[in-house]
Amino acid sequence: MPNTTGEATGRGSRGALGLGLLTTMIVLSADQLSKYWILYGFHLPDKGSVPILPGLNFTMVWNTAVTFGMFSRAGSSGRIIFSAVALLIVGGLLVWMARSRRPLITCAVGAIAGGAIGNVIDRLRYGAVVDFIHLHAAGWSWYVFNVADSAIVCSVAALIVDGLLQDGRKTG
Repeated sequence: MPNTTGEATGRGSRGALGLGLLTTMIVLSADQLSKYWILYGFHLPDKGSVPILPGLNFTMVWNTAVTFGMFSRAGSSGRIIFSAVALLIVGGLLVWMARSRRPLITCAVGAIAGGAIGNVIDRLRYGAVVDFIHLHAAGWSWYVFNVADSAIVCSVAALIVDGLLQDGRKTG
């Protein structure tokens, strides 16, 4: 019976891994360049906020915790623990990339890896993650985030949607 899920059987190809690694490098580069620009080019003041567009401010935040400020009381050892855990996860993501043959999955996993590496670089270099993108509208305000966070969240959403669509095809 032919495989109708769109997922190739067996191990992934070098081309798929190359696509994933390219995506990792693009996200990592965009993340690090944007943070460098915010810190050394734009000169965003610490704890300052600059309106850019309606609903978008650049607001400087040094995030010493993880997502949504979780584990913020981990202290200085937190950056080492968070970095080590993130790098272990990146190792698992590289295995996933190497085994995947679907470009969407490979790119999404590569983007997650690139974002994770970008935030690890910040933790090791500065002791905290550089966050600066602040979206707000109609009285709602989102947490301040960065390019790495965006890549991670969008890619996880893509993986979830893909998984739901794959499940629908299997049962439908």
